[in-house]
Amino acid sequence: MNDENNQLQPTNPTSPLAKQIDAKAKRMLKARRNRAPNVWFGLGMIGLIGWSVTVPTLVGAALGIWLDKHHPGSHSWTLALLVTGLAIGCLNAWHWVAKEEAAMHDDQENSDE
Repeated sequence: MNDENNQLQPTNPTSPLAKQIDAKAKRMLKARRNRAPNVWFGLGMIGLIGWSVTVPTLVGAALGIWLDKHHPGSHSWTLALLVTGLAIGCLNAWHWVAKEEAAMHDDQENSDE
């Protein structure tokens, strides 16, 4: 048997039934693309942003404490690395938010087409 014979071909693509099915399929695909984010998505995003700031800040503070104990000096490694970790965490969070905003903007543009 040929593969061409196994595929279903519409007999009349301009029939009212075919048009109705096509319209419903397009609406369904558009609804799937434009699904509104729910509460769990928002909470997950808040958690992701929170951890992306918290982890580098705590790692910087821990490394600073270790350096202060093993290599004491005239300035505080803890404070310097805590601020550095906080800055890295904020840049990381900004990256995630910008990425999600771009994805949402792209989805809106695709749905308008």
